[in-house]
Amino acid sequence: MSSNFHPSALQASAKRSSQKGVGLIEVLVAVLVLAIGLLGIAGLQSRALKNGQSAFERSQAVTLTYLMLDAMRANVNAARTGQYNMARTCNVDAGGTLIANDQRLWMQSMKQTLGDRDTTCGEISCVGDRCTIRVYWDDTRGTDGSDNQTVETISVL
Repeated sequence: MSSNFHPSALQASAKRSSQKGVGLIEVLVAVLVLAIGLLGIAGLQSRALKNGQSAFERSQAVTLTYLMLDAMRANVNAARTGQYNMARTCNVDAGGTLIANDQRLWMQSMKQTLGDRDTTCGEISCVGDRCTIRVYWDDTRGTDGSDNQTVETISVL
């Protein structure tokens, strides 16, 4: 009597039937890995937006220093004699004279661009033809940096 029974064929058939489809645990692990990856991407996007706003404010602060320097160059004799000098101030004063109007416009521009806060301030100091313009503001939106930011531009008129 000849037998067609092969034990290895039976074992291979049993292995194939136990490997059908994807197990529920494998699907759950894949979904967990995907969820963690998406959360990481969302965190990176949030941080990029915050730091992008911070960089924008820094570039605006530089532009504001040049705005004041341009106004001072238009009235260079008054600037060289120190009439534009202004201690650190955070308030927008009323205009009146050309110099007061320039300072008021500058302070209003800072408040509109960098935020109307008590920490948004400006300072002007001229000694002869060498002038220093400083802009101060609160940068709490940025990450891993100081909340209090300062941009200083020194120029010869």
